[in-house]
Amino acid sequence: MLKQRIITAVILAPLTISAIFYLPLDKFAALFMAVMAIGAWEWGPLMGFANKRRRLAFVSATIILISALWYTLPLLELWSPNGELHSGVSLVLWIAVGWWLLSATLTFLYPRYSKFWSSHRSIRGVFGWLTLIPTWLAFMVIRSNEYSQDPYHGAQLIMFLFLMVWSADIGAYFVGKSIGKRKLLPNVSPGKTLEGFVGGVVCACIFIAIAGYFLDWQLHQFTLALKVTAIITTVSVLGDLNESMFKRQAGIKDSGSILPGHGGILDRIDSLTATAPIYALCYAFLGWQ
Repeated sequence: MLKQRIITAVILAPLTISAIFYLPLDKFAALFMAVMAIGAWEWGPLMGFANKRRRLAFVSATIILISALWYTLPLLELWSPNGELHSGVSLVLWIAVGWWLLSATLTFLYPRYSKFWSSHRSIRGVFGWLTLIPTWLAFMVIRSNEYSQDPYHGAQLIMFLFLMVWSADIGAYFVGKSIGKRKLLPNVSPGKTLEGFVGGVVCACIFIAIAGYFLDWQLHQFTLALKVTAIITTVSVLGDLNESMFKRQAGIKDSGSILPGHGGILDRIDSLTATAPIYALCYAFLGWQ
């Protein structure tokens, strides 16, 4: 299993980074929509869909909704010339923040209050759209930032997000394995510990500080970036726990098997679905570069 995970990561990581930096904006948007479509396919079992036709219907509806969003909010118009987010974009991202606040409540109280949403597939479907569609838009917001002036600027911002999430995952894993004792939310994910969570946040802050050192950041940039990192890494745990809650309720271990050793697409992007909208808003309203 570990060997499979390493091989998959070694192949997938450079392909992902290359796509982020070198694909034109519209092709990057199309590729990421395909990723969200796979995520929608994997969301089917979380809704209780065993029938492929129903899963395909959910995927088709997800693609239509993202396409409508793409048509309504063109990629090069997500930011105004003076660097402000389009009002429609802000609305969608703030709706996503509202969803993740609700999700946090449902996750921390699980299994209380789970009977209502777990018995209605339509509600779980809406939860899926609230998870996937704002994620697509958030990545387009980040990638398109200052695109006309510097087509690589947004890619660098995405890599900062990846650095935060990946380093937090690594730190949480090793700290949790070595000294983790107190369970974070045993009803949702018995393997996660409070020590691992703290270790993940600290590890991410260290990595971001190192990056800032090499980029010659000023003190106020360090301060702001570390605050954002603490927020993002905390939220990333919520994304992971959220998917764990839905999988536990559905009685499945992995969202899919498309990535050998890793499970499904949702298993790899669960933290990003929670962090991307909040990261985009943090950068839009705070910034640090």
